[in-house]
Amino acid sequence: MNKLYIGNLSPSVTVEDLQRLFREKKLPAPEQILLKSGYAFVDFPDQNSAIKAIEILSGKVELHGKVIQVDYSVPKKLRSRKIQIRNIPPHLQWEVLDSLLAQYGTVENVEQVNTDTETAVVNVTYSNKEDTKVAIEKLTGHQFDNYSFKVSYIADMDAAPPDQPPRSRRVGRSSRDHGPPQPGPSGEFCPRSKQLELPLRMLVPNQYVGAIIGKDGSTIKNVTKMTQSKVNIHRKENAGAAEKPITIHSTPEGCSSACRMIMDIMQKEANETKATDEICLKILANNCLVGRLIGKEGKNLKKIEEETGTKITISSLQDLTIYNPERTITIKGSLEACCKAEAEIMKKLREAYENDCAAINQQANLIPGLNLNALGIFSSGLPVLPPAAGPRGAVPPMAPAGYNPFFSHSPHLSGLYGVPPASAIAHQHSAQEQEVVYLFIPTQAVGALIGKKGQHIKQLAHFAGASIKIAPAESPDVTMRMVIVTGTPEAQFKAQGRIFGKLKEENFFSGKEEVKLETHIKVPSCAAGRVIGKGGKTVNELQNLTSAEVIVPRDQTPDENDEVFVKISGHFFASQTAQRKIREIIQQVKQQEQKHQQGAAVSPHHSK
Repeated sequence: MNKLYIGNLSPSVTVEDLQRLFREKKLPAPEQILLKSGYAFVDFPDQNSAIKAIEILSGKVELHGKVIQVDYSVPKKLRSRKIQIRNIPPHLQWEVLDSLLAQYGTVENVEQVNTDTETAVVNVTYSNKEDTKVAIEKLTGHQFDNYSFKVSYIADMDAAPPDQPPRSRRVGRSSRDHGPPQPGPSGEFCPRSKQLELPLRMLVPNQYVGAIIGKDGSTIKNVTKMTQSKVNIHRKENAGAAEKPITIHSTPEGCSSACRMIMDIMQKEANETKATDEICLKILANNCLVGRLIGKEGKNLKKIEEETGTKITISSLQDLTIYNPERTITIKGSLEACCKAEAEIMKKLREAYENDCAAINQQANLIPGLNLNALGIFSSGLPVLPPAAGPRGAVPPMAPAGYNPFFSHSPHLSGLYGVPPASAIAHQHSAQEQEVVYLFIPTQAVGALIGKKGQHIKQLAHFAGASIKIAPAESPDVTMRMVIVTGTPEAQFKAQGRIFGKLKEENFFSGKEEVKLETHIKVPSCAAGRVIGKGGKTVNELQNLTSAEVIVPRDQTPDENDEVFVKISGHFFASQTAQRKIREIIQQVKQQEQKHQQGAAVSPHHSK
C-alpha cells in the first residue's frame, strides 16, 4: 500500500540522489529504495508519508534535468476494485461525493484518509473491477471548485490469490481464528478486537506529550503495563495543532486508570515547569453519540456536573469538519473530580454506542443486502455511527461485527456504522415493493432540503433511488411540512436517513437534542387491529423494542383504498425499525387473507 513507483528518472540518478531529495522535501526516510534504469521503487513507512510524497514530488520536481512522476506501485493482479482519490476540496459535502462516486458503479466502501494535506483523501472500493476501471478514467482530472481530482489504483488484497500454507505448518489453532491484524492509528498492527469496544479518546496539550511518552517511551510503556491498556499517541496527526489525540483501548476500568495516570503526569509536569494553565480533561466523542450524553434539556450532563463537582462544556457543531467528526468534551475541576466525570461520561457514551451497534445489526437483518457503510446516510459525512478509534477525522473502516456509522478512514478499525454481517449481504432483498412514507419536517427546513434550484433534493432522490416530493402547505402558518417518499425499503432507508442528517447538519435541531421526526405510513384497515394487538399488547411491544412512539388513531375513517394511518415518532433508527416491523405485520395479514381466499375458492369442489 505504501510502495511507490518513481518514473522518468535520468539514467544518472543514484540512490543517494533520491535520499537527498527526500531529505530536502522533509519526507521520511524510505524503508527501501530499489533503483532500476529510468525508474525506482520506494517503500515508505506509512500511507500518510506515501500520499505526501506523491503530492510533493509527482510532476513538480526535476532531477538531473527530468521531471519525475510518482504514483503507487500496484501489481496488475492487485489493480482490482480499490482506488484512492486525492485533492478533494475539504468543503465538499459527502452527499455530493457519494452521488459522484455512484455514477460509475456500486460503491461498497469509502474510507477517509487522515493526512497533513489541506485537501481531503479517500479510498474507494467498488463492487467490481469493471466499475473501478470506469471510475478511475472518469474521475481522474475531474474539476470541482478549481480542484482537480487525482486518482490512483491502490492494492486490493482481496484480489490476491491466497497464499498456500507451508506443508510443515503445525496443526492447531491458526491465526485465522482471530482474523487478520488491523493496523493501529500509529501505524503499528494490533489484534482485532473480539468484541465491540468504544475506546477512550483524549486531547492533550503538545507541551505534555514528551512527558507522557518519557525517555525512550518508558513512561507510556509503564502506563500500558500498569493499566493493561493499549495507548496510541497520535504525534504525527494534525501538524501544527496545539493538542494531540490519545486513543486508549482497554476495559472501561483500564481506560479510566490510564486516563488517571496521564492526568497525573500532566499535573506533575505542569508543577515542575510552573505552567499557569489549568490542567483540564478533554474527551473526544463522535457527534452521533453526544446528543444522548447531553440528554433531554441537558439533564444527563447537569447530573454528572452536580455529582462530580465539575464544569463540563462541549464544542460547537460548527467545529465539525470533513476531517473532524468529533466534538470535544472539556471537563474542569480537581483531578479527582475530572476522573470521576470521565467514568460517568464514558459510561453514557458506551451505552449509546452499544445501542447503536444493536440497531445497526437489527437494521441489516431487516433489510438484507443493505450495506450501511456504502450509503453515507447522513449528509454531514459522519457514518451512521461513531468511529471506534483513530486520529481525528478518521472514521474507522471495518470493525468486528460491522460498526460504521457514516464514513471511513485509514484501515485500522471500522466505523460502527458500516458493514453489516456477511450473512446479510449474501442475499438481496427479494420483494422490491414500492412503499410510501409521509415524513414531517420543520417548515423552515424545506428550503435547505430542496437546495438551490432544487439541486439538493434532486441529488438526494438520485442517490436513494426514491421519489421525494414536498406536499404544499395547508395554511401559511403551519410549523411542519409533509415530505412524501416513495421507493423500495432500501431507498426509504437511504432517503429518510439523509433527510434526518440534513436537519441535524443545518442546525434545525440543537446539539442538545437528537433529530426526532414524525412519520406516517398507511396500513390496510384490517391490519390496524393487528398492529395494536389485544389490549394494546403488540403496539406496546413495538414501542419497547424500537424505542419509537407508535400510535394508531382509533377514530379514523379508512380512505378510498380502505387504509388508515399509523404514526411513528423517534430518532432515525427507532423509526426505521418500527416501520419495518409494521410492514412485516401487514405482510403477514396479506398472506393470511390470500390463504383464506384460496381456501374459500377450493372448498366448493370438495363439498358434497
